[in-house]
Amino acid sequence: MPLVPSVLTINAGSSSIKFALFNAAAQPKRQINGMLERLGQADSSLAWREPGASDWQRQPVASATSETAVEALMKWLEAHVGLESIRAVGHRVVHGGPTYAAPVRATSAVLAELKRLSPLDPKHLPAEIDLIEAFTMQLPKVPQIACFDTTFHHDLPRCSRLLPVPRRFEAQGVRRYGFHGLSYSFLMGEVERLAGKDAARGRIILAHLGSGASMAAVHEGRPIDTTMSFTPAAGLVMATRCGDIDPGFLIYLMRTQGAGPDAIDELINSQSGLLGISETSPDMRDLLEKEKDDPRAADAVSIFCYQAKKWIGALAAALGGLDQLVFSGGIGEHAPPVRARICEGLEFLGIRINAARNQQNAAVISLEQAPVVVRVIPTDEELVIARSVLSLLDAKLP
Repeated sequence: MPLVPSVLTINAGSSSIKFALFNAAAQPKRQINGMLERLGQADSSLAWREPGASDWQRQPVASATSETAVEALMKWLEAHVGLESIRAVGHRVVHGGPTYAAPVRATSAVLAELKRLSPLDPKHLPAEIDLIEAFTMQLPKVPQIACFDTTFHHDLPRCSRLLPVPRRFEAQGVRRYGFHGLSYSFLMGEVERLAGKDAARGRIILAHLGSGASMAAVHEGRPIDTTMSFTPAAGLVMATRCGDIDPGFLIYLMRTQGAGPDAIDELINSQSGLLGISETSPDMRDLLEKEKDDPRAADAVSIFCYQAKKWIGALAAALGGLDQLVFSGGIGEHAPPVRARICEGLEFLGIRINAARNQQNAAVISLEQAPVVVRVIPTDEELVIARSVLSLLDAKLP
């Protein structure tokens, strides 16, 4: 691959790190997709694929920590593209707290502030900070840019943003934040590209349905509400997160089982959702295969679709109607039965699905005459990160 100035994007999960390499141009194009998988396990590997290639290539790596994973990635990049080609690194950071309303250069002062904000998101922020510091050590002269999932929702209307708790907590940063913002930014750009500016300013519900799942209501190009709240555990049922739940249940656990914060955290974020209901799998693909023979799997699928249907109704009410519904994320893009079940019964909102087009995962799955256009748009958080990096640095990279 020729040596060209590039932007490296980093999108970290609990057991994997997705990365991508984009050329540093006004309209960045992806050069490589990759992933460090199963971090800390004996079969950890680094996988990559160039555009147009059908198969992933893999090599084993020993990556027990963020630092050693970054070292492995640096060695791979040095061998395949040359480290000197990397002019900036953009990081997905799940939580920007009340402080950050836009991407920022991850200076020592910014990292210190993110460490201060870590109690708002102890499951993500510490690990993301570790990664930024590890990349800074490996590439000390290369700008590190933090791109926040909360930015999209930063200016929610006050009635959506405030939580119904004593006002003193607002000063401590307790509010509805909303997440999946990088995905939503991309989807809104795609709606405008596909349907035009006027359509993008209409009443739109964006449904990012994956292992983590949320929805956002957008009008006049601005978000007015979203399902996730103070943390990503709120809202829709997810793979292992419970979504909205009666807080009295958590008090019950404390009183009857002596559950402390760590146990409750583990329960609502890692043991609930599709996994908790089915008792077998957090993966919608597995559950769809098993639902005919396993009533627990059938319950999990039904509850996921039912809750999603309810949220579409609620967000449509907040919007005062609906013009477009957009499905994205792993489930939203690839599970026709789930989309069909979510939309069934929403004809009163103007949602009418073309069964054949839905089964084909077509770009538009609604009937031509339906009042609401229903789209399936594959999301691309990494492209949003690359664009944000270039915009922040004015595309004049060192």
